Order: sequence, then C-alpha cells, then structure tokens
Amino acid sequence: MKSKNIPLNERIIFALDVDSLEKCEKWLDLLGPHINFFKVGLELFIAEGFKAVDAITKRGHKVMVDLKLFDVPETVSSAISVLKERNVTFATVHGNDPIIRAAVKVKNGLKILAVTVLTSFDEDDMKELGLTGTVEDLVFQRAKKAISLGCDGIISSGREAERVRNELGNNFIIVTPGIRPGKNIEIPEDDQKRITTAQNAVINGADYVVVGRPIKMAKDPISVIKSMQQEIEKGLKRK
Repeated sequence: MKSKNIPLNERIIFALDVDSLEKCEKWLDLLGPHINFFKVGLELFIAEGFKAVDAITKRGHKVMVDLKLFDVPETVSSAISVLKERNVTFATVHGNDPIIRAAVKVKNGLKILAVTVLTSFDEDDMKELGLTGTVEDLVFQRAKKAISLGCDGIISSGREAERVRNELGNNFIIVTPGIRPGKNIEIPEDDQKRITTAQNAVINGADYVVVGRPIKMAKDPISVIKSMQQEIEKGLKRK
C-alpha cells in the first residue's frame, strides 16, 4: 500500500488536554521543535476557546479541533463555517447522515473527520446499549457511510483501522487515538480500552496517531516522541 506524503513530525498529533492557555503555551514551547500537529479538545476549548487555536497556528503548527460536533445540522454547519476561518486543519464530527452532510457541505478546505466508535468503548458497552455485533463491524459501517458522504477521513482505533483501510482504500485519512508506547508507561485510571502502539496503528493503516498522556506523564517527553517517531518509521517501511 502506497504511503501518503506526510512529514514525520506531523504523524503524531499531541493532545493538548490542559485547562489553560499558559499550560498550552508551555507544551508548545517544549514540543514545537519536534512535532508540528496539536489537538485542541473539549477541555482546552471550553477554557480558552480560539485563543488556544490561535496560539498554535500563529507558530506555524497545524491544529485539530476535536469537539466531536453533534447537534442539529444547521448548528453544525455554522460551527464548521467558523472553524474554517481560523486556519484549522482537522475538525471532528460525531453524528448521523444529516449532520455529516451539513459539515461536509461547508468545509471549503477544512478536513472533516467522522468519529466512528470512541476508544473507551468496547463490546461490553455495546451490550449495555442493546447493540449487537462487534465494535469492528460498527466502526466499519460508520466509516463506510462517512466516506461515502464526503468526509475526508475518520477517527478509529488501531485495532479496526486494518479492515477499514483494506476494504475502503487509501483515499481518506485515518487518525488513531488510544496510542500507548511500546515500552511500558503506566497510565493511572486509564479509560482507553482499545489501545495499540504507534507502530501497529501505522501498519494497520493509520496516517496519524493522537497521543496525550503517554507524553505528558513521561519523565522525558521528548524521548517518548522520538521513540514513537521511530516506531512510525518502522511501521511505514512494513506497509
């Protein structure tokens, strides 16, 4: 499978899961020389809004705004219209067909990624919700639908990425959260259930990996980044 031309320093998207602009800036100072892609999630966006997004883009870095938009289509459409004016690279939506269509219709260069199934969700959770089948089947069905509706890519764990990539092709983006280091770094109260390494995620078809706590909690965050980048390089060579 031919690999996309993505620079190595953009393959890791660092999750800025912090509650202030000051903490955000400190991580940008530390990691900016090594990675060029950062994620603003719900916590930071609620705390600082577009100040956080602008702090990233003014340095020349790329930003993924991960708000998993789920609302009436007109509201989602309006939100995407705002995001595309702020130099955002990726935005996530989590919804049904009308929501996805509304986001795609106004994206105009902003790449829309559809959330398939959260990595904190497993078969036991499906049973509790009365859903049948496997998580893999659900991810595949949602991915297929999202791509057919015009999404630029999907959010999927590394475990399901292989089937999605093999059956749906290479003309869309897969971003994989739930990444853990090849070497053990203990994550207290880890709520991620469908995890994998950066190398395995890439082998299975991921283009980007989202990493937060394994870097934040490390004694030497830069060494973790370099190790994961080496893993990614090895994974790309095996594709």
